[in-house]
Amino acid sequence: MIPLQIIREQPDWVIQRLAVKNFDANSLIYQILELDWKRKSTQFESDERSAEYRKLTQEIGSLIKAGQAGKANDRKNEVAKIKEEVRNLQERLDEISRQMNELLVRLPNIPDERVSPGISPADNEIVYSEGSIPQLPPEALCHWDLAVKYQIISFEIGSKVTGAGFPFYKDKGAKLQRSLISFFLDEATKAGYTEYEPPLLVNEDSAFATGQLPDKEGQMYFVPQDNFYLIPTAEVPLTNVYRNEFLKHTDFPIKLCAYSACFRREAGSYGKDVRGLNRLHQFDKVEIVQLSLPENSFQILEEMTEHVAHLLRKLELPFRKVKLCGGDMSFTSALTYDFEVFSAAQQKWLEVSSVSNFTEFQANRMKLRFKDKNGKTRLAHTLNGSALALPRIMAALLENNQSSQGIHIPEALIPYTGFDSIP
Repeated sequence: MIPLQIIREQPDWVIQRLAVKNFDANSLIYQILELDWKRKSTQFESDERSAEYRKLTQEIGSLIKAGQAGKANDRKNEVAKIKEEVRNLQERLDEISRQMNELLVRLPNIPDERVSPGISPADNEIVYSEGSIPQLPPEALCHWDLAVKYQIISFEIGSKVTGAGFPFYKDKGAKLQRSLISFFLDEATKAGYTEYEPPLLVNEDSAFATGQLPDKEGQMYFVPQDNFYLIPTAEVPLTNVYRNEFLKHTDFPIKLCAYSACFRREAGSYGKDVRGLNRLHQFDKVEIVQLSLPENSFQILEEMTEHVAHLLRKLELPFRKVKLCGGDMSFTSALTYDFEVFSAAQQKWLEVSSVSNFTEFQANRMKLRFKDKNGKTRLAHTLNGSALALPRIMAALLENNQSSQGIHIPEALIPYTGFDSIP
């Protein structure tokens, strides 16, 4: 959530910045401010009545000691009345706080000043591109046809066993998946990330803390009997490791990584852009997460994007780094860079990673605080990135490296696969 203090101090600026995300916050902001005023005035009244209550109870004790039982009983009646008033005021405060929270969680994170206005991916800014686009022969195949030709992925078995969007990897396809996961994890641990193996289900508090709820209920798989959600990314359990924690400034930066299966309903997705591995309901991904001091988080964001670029260079894939416009950013992000690889047979760019700085937005929801050098309590900043998501990496590797002799395996993966080609 956006810290309430920012809304109090700069309501017009918050409205202006959220407009960059094409979000009209005008009504919500002023409803929040009105409730905040009501909360303050109700709290003032409650404090006054509570002070009067304490004063009267002390007076009753003095009257009883002085042998003035009649006056003491009169005061007891007043105390009972004030006690009921304080209880009613507290109930009113609780209701005002509930209403404020309901409004606050509807506000997306404030985009950083570097975020440009825009409404779609067409408005994103290409920061830079690297690598050469492969020139494939006319008979080159897309990855879904290569999967059949080399018997390495079966979309039909996945559809039979579960449904569309749940492929089966087999033989060298399964080995290549496992090799990519190991390679990504090894590179993350070399970069100083601590590896975790998280649960694939989280509770409602965890999904709320990282911003999946109440924004993305329609995209998440839900287990109603247990009130658990299947994770859409390892970001959710990893970041929640530090929910409700109070840290020291010397604890930062905290670097975590994990491999997990990811589950997304992708409601409403259809058409040629979802064919094959382009969009799945279950897929594998290695996630990197950092918790940071506020003053360092944007420098860390650049470091995390360089880590993703390093992986793509090692995989010998042409890629580009893209800064997202306001309309293409997530609910929780303050600044996001996407990485896209070029899929030579499909002749298009495929997103394989998003790296984001959430500033204090998630930390405020999960009460992740620390004491700075001056002893002041502050909210940490949280960041995450895909390093990397496997399906489109696999698609680009298969398509870009195909030849009449088979599919070439990048040199960095050969120690993991144990083979240099899929013949």
